[in-house]
Amino acid sequence: MPIACSEKFMSHILRLFSLFRTVNTDGFKPNLETQLIPLLATKHDDVLSPKVAHHPLLMQILSNELDCGIEEIVSLELNVCDTQPSCLGGGNDEFIFSGRLDNLASSFCALRALIDSCESPEDWSSEQAIRMVALFDNEEVGSNSVQGAGAPTMFQAMKRIVHCLADKYMGEGAFERAIRQSFLVSADMAHGIHPNFMDKYEEHHRPELQKGLVIKHNANQRYATTGLTAFLFKEVANIHHLPTQDFVVRNDMGCGSTIGPILASGIGIRTVDCGIAQLSMHSVREICGKEDIDIAYKHFKAFYQTFSSIDKKLYVD
Repeated sequence: MPIACSEKFMSHILRLFSLFRTVNTDGFKPNLETQLIPLLATKHDDVLSPKVAHHPLLMQILSNELDCGIEEIVSLELNVCDTQPSCLGGGNDEFIFSGRLDNLASSFCALRALIDSCESPEDWSSEQAIRMVALFDNEEVGSNSVQGAGAPTMFQAMKRIVHCLADKYMGEGAFERAIRQSFLVSADMAHGIHPNFMDKYEEHHRPELQKGLVIKHNANQRYATTGLTAFLFKEVANIHHLPTQDFVVRNDMGCGSTIGPILASGIGIRTVDCGIAQLSMHSVREICGKEDIDIAYKHFKAFYQTFSSIDKKLYVD
């Protein structure tokens, strides 16, 4: 549908783009120090003192939002992010448009699945394992923080659980044996196939939106999936008639990573890396298929409910 614009407006837009004449050929490459500073206002009356860490106008906005005095704000961590609510879109309303789908989508599905898999005594009365979900911060910047996957927090919590349940009835090495019998689903998002960039994907491993969880493989261990862990996770899907996909990055392309290898190598726990296929990963507004949210939820719930029985069958003498 055409949009009518005034000649003056169009000339202004053309002048703006003329400042970046090579953006279509060379890409937009902003200076991360000088060209990504958020705009707060065009006019202000206060002069920033060298001893003041934050501009008075910013502090006034924060104090108004928090309904407190400026002097009461003693420290802060501030991030600029998209505040628009998530919405459905596309010709068939099949897409979810949202900020921070990576990785709030997986977090939501996993937490909802854990809660719903334990809502009645029949769901866990015969369970021989412990069902858990662990949600971490800072994965996008390396996981090396006190609340990141590189910290020992999760395994310290697991150790306390084992010791509490085992008490004096289990001998030395109870925690280590529990870890060897455990299974970690490292759930992040995955790069869905974009029709404009087909050549960026290995021909036979092109994850599609609306086609189920993507199981990630990498020979260089950027993902922690093994043949055995992939089989077990797929077996859960097969029993419950859920679709799955496989992803292997092209040999001439770079490969991201997840918290899977960090946790797997840190303590020796069986791990599968998986994720919901999405587009525009790490953009301020990301896209995924609405059906995949439901599929991921069902897959995680099925994992909680059937892992123990499947795992036993793998090690029958």
